[in-house]
Amino acid sequence: MKNLFTGEFIGRLLKTAFLLTAAAVLMVFSACGTEKADTEPVGVTETVKSSGLSSEISAETSAHITGEHIEIEEEKEMKFLVDGREISVIWEENESVDALRQIASNGPLNIQMSKYGGFEQVGYIGTALPKNDRQMTTSAGDIVLYSGNQLVVFYGSNSWAYTRLGKITGITSEKISEILGNENVNITITSE
Repeated sequence: MKNLFTGEFIGRLLKTAFLLTAAAVLMVFSACGTEKADTEPVGVTETVKSSGLSSEISAETSAHITGEHIEIEEEKEMKFLVDGREISVIWEENESVDALRQIASNGPLNIQMSKYGGFEQVGYIGTALPKNDRQMTTSAGDIVLYSGNQLVVFYGSNSWAYTRLGKITGITSEKISEILGNENVNITITSE
C-alpha cells in the first residue's frame, strides 16, 4: 500500500483546498453586492487523479457581478424651440454645450434673437460660456457661439471664428430660411 501523504498527493490536496477557498471568497464578495444585481454562477472545477482513480471536486457558487459602485449621470436631452416649435438638433460634445446644458437644466433658457446680415439670427445668452473659436464657414442650420455670450443660428452662410454648438437636422435649408429669415425669433433651450 502506498503512502497517502506523498508530495504529489499533498500538492493536489493543497491545490484543491486553494480552489475551494477561492470559491468561498467569491461567495463572500457576492454577498457584498447590491440588492438588485444580476447573479452569474462562477464555477471552479479541479480533477484529482491518484492511484489510477479519478475523482472530480467541484466548487460552484453564485456571485453578484457588480464591481465597484459607479454612479452614472445620465446626460439630459436638450430641446431647441424656435417660436415654440421644436426643432431637431445634433449637439456638439464640448464644454460650451455642457455649460449651455447646465444653464438650461435650471429652467428654460429664452433668447430673443435678432435678424442680422441677411444670413443669421443672433441673441445674447445672458452669460459667458467657455469658448474655443475656430475659423469656419457656416451653412444653414449651424448653431454657434459668438464672442462667448451670443447664440447665432444660421439660415445662410458666413465665414468667421466661432465655437460650434450644434446643427439643425431633419429639415431643408429652404425651410430653415423660412423659419429664421423673415423676422426676429425667440429661441428656447430646455434640458430634461
